[in-house]
Amino acid sequence: MPEQQPPYEDSAIAPTGAGGATDLAMSEGETLEKPLGDSPSEGGPAAKPRSLWSDAWRDLRRNPVFIVSSLVILFLVVISLWPSLIASGNPLSCDLAKAQQGSQPGHPFGFNGQGCDVYTRVVYGARTSVTVGVCATLGVGILGSLFGSLAGFFGGLPDSLLSRLTDIFFGIPVVLGGLVLLSVVDSTTVWPVVGFMVLLGWPQISRIARGSVITAKQNDYVQAARALGASNTRMLLRHIAPNAIAPVIVVATIALGTYISLEATLSYLGAGLKPPTVSWGIDISSASPYIRNAPHMMLWPAGALAITVLAFIMLGDAVRDALDPKLR
Repeated sequence: MPEQQPPYEDSAIAPTGAGGATDLAMSEGETLEKPLGDSPSEGGPAAKPRSLWSDAWRDLRRNPVFIVSSLVILFLVVISLWPSLIASGNPLSCDLAKAQQGSQPGHPFGFNGQGCDVYTRVVYGARTSVTVGVCATLGVGILGSLFGSLAGFFGGLPDSLLSRLTDIFFGIPVVLGGLVLLSVVDSTTVWPVVGFMVLLGWPQISRIARGSVITAKQNDYVQAARALGASNTRMLLRHIAPNAIAPVIVVATIALGTYISLEATLSYLGAGLKPPTVSWGIDISSASPYIRNAPHMMLWPAGALAITVLAFIMLGDAVRDALDPKLR
């Protein structure tokens, strides 16, 4: 009887280990252990996992709203730092003989009621508005984040005291409070206005920070850090704050435009900045009696104010869309 051939070649059968289990061939084991994308033919080394901030930056770069608003804000910052780049005149130099006159060569925006160049005052007014908005936002963000984070992290009595204190501040009308508090200040600088905005603006940021910290401290990585013996300071600064700061940034960015409009409102009512400070709110207030005879006096500072506030609000909306995981 002819010898029966085995169904498989001997070389294709892997050697058996202890217990009769069949081991994988070396080439197959290496294939299973190699991660996807690690081969040069498959696109180079494996991609690193992206964080929330890298994903947000990638989305922001593709958002036309963010690009347009950033360019407008960058332009405002540049002319705030160096207004002489596009305006060579003096905003306080006036000629009564040219009062309320319209556009002329070298004076595209015309003149105001005192004969001052409207274009020059609009350019120099950007410095005041941007300074007030940025300083007030920084002060509100730092103070509100500090109080809200401590109250949300420790809870108990500090949390209760902060909640009641914020309720009191929320009950104060902002414009009415500004009229009362700033009417007794004779300073012509921006700092009394900034201090007032910080005083009444921090409760909103503190509540946002408190809620974000309460949510973040319940995550598993914070509990693991606590079990490993991490101190409260390390947990708050290293593990909780980086994951709870996103809502604060969004609210602060949108609030920056609100503070600029609040400064203009208080200046218009006579309780904010005072002459000789150059401000869009002051120029709008002085031009309001002549709105029918010389509308250009109010049109240009009001338009600059509206564009600035809109740019910061658009920037805040773009940042919110990029940092909110629910919108992905």
